[in-house]
Amino acid sequence: MQRARDLVELNELGGSDPAMETEVEREYGRLAADFERERTALFFRGEYDDRDALLTISAGAGGTEATDWAEMLLRMYLRWAERRRFKTEILDETPGEEAGLKSVTVAVDGTRAYGLLRAERGVHRLVRLSPYDSQNRRHTTFALVEVLPEVEEDVEVEIEPDDLRIDTFRATGAGGQHVNKTDSAVRITHLLTGIVAQSQNERSQTQNRATAMKILRARLLERRMREREEELARIKGKHVEAGWGNQIRSYVLHPYQMVKDHRTEVETSNTSAVLDGDIDAFISAELERAATEGDAAA
Repeated sequence: MQRARDLVELNELGGSDPAMETEVEREYGRLAADFERERTALFFRGEYDDRDALLTISAGAGGTEATDWAEMLLRMYLRWAERRRFKTEILDETPGEEAGLKSVTVAVDGTRAYGLLRAERGVHRLVRLSPYDSQNRRHTTFALVEVLPEVEEDVEVEIEPDDLRIDTFRATGAGGQHVNKTDSAVRITHLLTGIVAQSQNERSQTQNRATAMKILRARLLERRMREREEELARIKGKHVEAGWGNQIRSYVLHPYQMVKDHRTEVETSNTSAVLDGDIDAFISAELERAATEGDAAA
């Protein structure tokens, strides 16, 4: 605040002095940059915001239309990560029966990956003329996006070996003949909570087990965080929506072109750019809304 007042006084004293005008402009630029940096830092106050992220996309009801939508969202987030020079790795994927993906989990490694992507948690709705409908009718379908912070082994998440059931099976995704001949895929079930994590994209059972444990640890941490948020919401008297009722964004490709975020009212008619990964405007607006309103999801 003092720097701003000093800048105003400097501007008043400078008059028409070109050298003084240049100095005012330079200081204004520095002040604006510092303000934006401090403002942005307010968006990332969460305990795990600086961590890498685990992004899971699950197709909703709707058969092939839903699995295709899940794959479209996967491409959108991979392109977004590529724009930011984030590293991505698909840890597990279950293909749809005809096309697309039933579910997919991606590791996203980059500066504040979780802090940014947590703005994308929720249900994403697609409206379009379905390429899988012989009568070319308009379809509405949904996919659920979940985002977890990647958890290091030193983070306190208690997992007792006796609480785990570990199953192996043959991988069904891409990977050549190897995945079809050995039981390299691993599914781990946490018996106390029913939480399941699996991995089948690594070549060895040992690697898949380590990856599945990383996913399980993140999901257990997310459960603990959610329980804490729900308790705080209960104390504050705020109802917490759970499951598939929390639609956050609509992507309409017919009868008009529009992507609209229902939390922030941010919208654009450039649907092709959004589906190609241009989603920073939606992320920034939601992070600012959450920080301003003190949203528990932040």
